[in-house]
Parts: sequence; C-alpha cells; structure tokens
Amino acid sequence: MAATASRHGAFHPLRVAAVERLTDDAVALTFEVPEALRAEYRHAPGQHLALRRVTDGGAEVRRTYSICSPAPRGEQGPARLTVGVRLVEGGEFSTYAHKEIAPGDVVEVMTPAGRFVLEPAAGHYAAVVGGSGITPVLSIAATLLAERPDARFCLVRSDRTAASTMFLEEVADLKDRYPERFQLVTVLSREEQDAGLGSGRLDRERLTGLLPALLPVGEVAGWFLCGPYGLVQGAEQALKELGVPRSRIHEEIFHVEDETGPRPPRAAAPAHSRVTARLDGRAGTWPVQDGESVLETVLRNRADAPYACKGGVCGTCRAFLVRGEVRMDRNFALEEEETEAGFVLACQSHPVTDEVELDFDR
Repeated sequence: MAATASRHGAFHPLRVAAVERLTDDAVALTFEVPEALRAEYRHAPGQHLALRRVTDGGAEVRRTYSICSPAPRGEQGPARLTVGVRLVEGGEFSTYAHKEIAPGDVVEVMTPAGRFVLEPAAGHYAAVVGGSGITPVLSIAATLLAERPDARFCLVRSDRTAASTMFLEEVADLKDRYPERFQLVTVLSREEQDAGLGSGRLDRERLTGLLPALLPVGEVAGWFLCGPYGLVQGAEQALKELGVPRSRIHEEIFHVEDETGPRPPRAAAPAHSRVTARLDGRAGTWPVQDGESVLETVLRNRADAPYACKGGVCGTCRAFLVRGEVRMDRNFALEEEETEAGFVLACQSHPVTDEVELDFDR
C-alpha cells in the first residue's frame, strides 16, 4: 500500500455512489474515490474500512465494515469501494446506514486497515464463513481467482435462510466464472434446501466430518474463518482436530455475543499509573484516570490515536507493549503469536504497573 501522512490511516470524505439492498437487513454501500486519494485507498483483499459520523448530539460513532470489492491490480488504487452493512438490533451506525444514507451523501471513511488478508498466490485455499462474514472473503476469493489461474478456493458458508444470504448473486457469479477452481457449499441453519446439505448450524462436530469430505484438508495453504464468535471458534477447533497447523488458520470475528462468556475481573490500576505512547513518531506521557483503558488515556491527549470498534474485535488499536504490564479485558483480534510477541489491544488494556509504555508505530 502507498504511504500516507499517518501510518495508522486517515479519514477522508467520500461520496456515496450507490446503495444496494442485498436482503431485508443488509445493504451494500459503494463509495467514489477521487483520483487524488486512490493511492491511499489501495487495499489488500480482506481489509476493512472504518466509517465515522457525528450524531446530532455531538457524539462520534465509528464502525468497521469489510471491503467486498476485489482488490485493485497494479499501482493504481480503486475508483470505487464497496462494503456490506448488516443491520444490527440497536446498532447506531447500521441503522443510520439503512435508513438515512443515500446516493450523493458524503461519509467520513478511513483508509483501509486489517490483517485478515490473503495476497494472491498459487495453492489451495478455503474459508468457513457465517452471515456477514462473507464480505471480506468475497474480496479474497474474487481477487485470488482473477489473478492466479494456479489457485483454487473452497467456500463453506452458513446463513439462516436463502432470503437472508448476502451477496448471493456475486458468489454465484464466481461459481459460473471459475467452475473448475471455485467450490461452493451452502448450509442454511433455519431452512431446508432442495439439494445439498441438510439444515442446521455448522458446529465443531459437523465441520470435523464435513471438511475432509469436501477437500484435502492437509493440502490447504490457508483457512479463513469469519463470522459470529461461535462459528469461528467451532471451525478453529475442528481444524485443529483435523491436524491443521495454527499458522494456516486466519480468523476475524464479526459478532461477539453472550456466548463468549463473562469477562475476567478488571485489574485495579495503580493509584498513580502513567501511560507513555508513541504515535506517528511523537511520544507523550499522561496520567491514567480511574477506570480508563490505555486507549482512553491516549485519546484524551492525542485525538488521532487509532481505533474503530473499541470492543476488542477489529484490531485497529493494536500496539506494542514496550514496558510495564497491562491486562486485556478481552481479545478477538490478535493472533496468539502476536500476543506472545508483545502486542496488545489498547482499547481493552488497563495498567497493572505504575508505568506503561506503548508503541503504536511498530
């Protein structure tokens, strides 16, 4: 990707080119990217965009949505970008997107981010997705198949009903275009199909039996799991039982609900704890107020600190722990090797020691 003024991305106002109704509770938003900004919006297949709006009451709301359009080829950035937005009950931004955003409107859009990506390469790849988890995988599969004639892709997708299935036509088009290299398996949890697999959830037990029947599991170079927490966890467990190395499994959680269980008790921060943070080459040190996360402390002093969901899901606030100790409330974004290497999510981290130092630039 081309370099930008801030390595953590920046917001730009983009005009909405189209709003397409995908299902009763899902829309696709397409943004026009001015030629002067196209290099900044180059993206790897699988990355996401953070969208921002300020409510009538003055509150800032940010949400991340995966790019479903294929990644651009060559050095030229995209003229348009499309994301899928599923309506979430009580969701402030998704409700706004469904009821208010119209073609011609302008939305604040951050430059692409995220590490749930696949750079096109030869080999056999596969994905297990649920619901709106199809959005980044659609970009991954479409880009891979278009750029690498020596690559294959197997998509196992789970949806409630046929009517609730996002990007139905786009996935069918991939099947028509690459019949020998794109394998599609659809499971509906609440509706019987005329042909194919029976209805029901894709859990660990079912996937453990299903996946070896579909493809040579051990030969798959990369597995991409995306969707609700329960589906992703079940798929990960199934793959581990089938002997797949953890290094070949890539995950992105879209929905985190009560099934994740209770959060660990929050560690009380020392009375006089301070946070030092390096961001875009500049460092500062600030006192932590009672109950604040590390991100909240930094944001009080650096409004440009990177974040999107504040829920431990998107990974935008990833930082390297240089010194001190923190405790994360929860983590659904960082891989095990990242946490072992010293990376944390600032939005979920609370100081355990008097001094904590983070580097957002690593």
